[in-house]
Amino acid sequence: MKGSFLFPLILAVNACVPASQPGVVTRAAMEPSISSLPPMKSFGAHSPTTVPKSNNDLSLDFIELAFRMESGKDLSVLTRFEGPVSIRVTGAPPPTLRPDLSRLINRLRTEAGVDISPTDAPGANITVEAVSRSKIRNVLPQAACFVAPNVGSLDEYKRARRSPQTNWSLMTTRTRVAIFVPNDASPQEVRDCLHEEIAQALGPLNDLYRLPDSVFNDDNVHTVLTGFDMMILRAFYDPALKSGMSRGQVANALPGIFARINPGGTSTRPRFATRTPREWNAAVQGALGPGRTDGQRQDAAYSAIKIAQSLGWQDHRRAFAHYAMGRALQSGDAEAAHKQYLMADLFYSRNPGTDLHRAYVATQLAAYAISKADGAEALRIIGPHIETARYRENAALLSTLLLLRAEALELENRAAEAKLVRVDSLGWARYGFGSDWAVRAKMREIASLNPLK
Repeated sequence: MKGSFLFPLILAVNACVPASQPGVVTRAAMEPSISSLPPMKSFGAHSPTTVPKSNNDLSLDFIELAFRMESGKDLSVLTRFEGPVSIRVTGAPPPTLRPDLSRLINRLRTEAGVDISPTDAPGANITVEAVSRSKIRNVLPQAACFVAPNVGSLDEYKRARRSPQTNWSLMTTRTRVAIFVPNDASPQEVRDCLHEEIAQALGPLNDLYRLPDSVFNDDNVHTVLTGFDMMILRAFYDPALKSGMSRGQVANALPGIFARINPGGTSTRPRFATRTPREWNAAVQGALGPGRTDGQRQDAAYSAIKIAQSLGWQDHRRAFAHYAMGRALQSGDAEAAHKQYLMADLFYSRNPGTDLHRAYVATQLAAYAISKADGAEALRIIGPHIETARYRENAALLSTLLLLRAEALELENRAAEAKLVRVDSLGWARYGFGSDWAVRAKMREIASLNPLK
């Protein structure tokens, strides 16, 4: 999608990147200041929901999540913390980190049944160290945050990073893990890092593209732990499992575990989603990752679509390939990109658990409508997705949808309403994008879509 007034809508979704060290799980990469904007908004109590899923599928997902790393390396035994888990914060945390961490700890206790509590003691099982982005990137250039075993600080990790001490595959149980998060990023990016890295510190070390409703997915659509994620963690810490169990032992125990924690899944029809070939993963990375020309991105996205077609996929992965093609095309051919986004939305609409995916696509479709001065169409597209973004606690997406809505209202000569919506967006934008300059840049970017401006 491109014209003299069209820009890609980058929504502060930080991609997971492959670990550059064998023992590291990473998440790839706004500056705090006194703000002249309206007060920052934050989300209230979380309302958990889970897309119905068969216990057969859950067992297959659990095994692949628990016994393989993102790199593709198999793990020989299950590892987890045994007994109560303590977690502490060190470094220089931003003001929003501790409240967001407290909300996450409460969810882990109530939804996943994990016995986890905050502490100030230096011997904590999990240490969250808040440091600058530059310090993190000096260690892992493409990471915004990451988790590593058997260390308690970034300095300790740097000394041990190439030793067996920090190799997940050599572990038989978990006793000490460190998470490194940026203290100079937007509040949402810090929170997203907390959710993904703490989930991986406690449980699965893998990501699977086939999971539509999970943070354990390299598409990075979900930014907070979902009902599916909490169920996987609940199974991880079920009394029937323990560290050191083999793949076969865990597989034998899972039917009974999921029958207890997900009784409805016993009668739910399995979907038997196929594994995602590494060639498709590489094609998607090529379409959306850094350092590629538009032509290279388009070639990679085309490969992802062809692989999806050859495998007969009709799920969210097929949709994501079309979304990637739209992103690859939008700087040179707005009409062709728009068709790809429509295809993505069509496939997403046919699959459960993709409401948040469709909200992202809606930003692209609404931006296109605004660029054509069709405010009514933009309002129709945006309407169903604002509550989705709010419910899924994605402030960057929510503020973007609201800013798009404001432009659409102006096109419909509803200036007073547009002003109220725009003001409402700013508190969410401060949480989602961070500093004033980042918020104002997003406002200018979306305002530039409007041909009347």
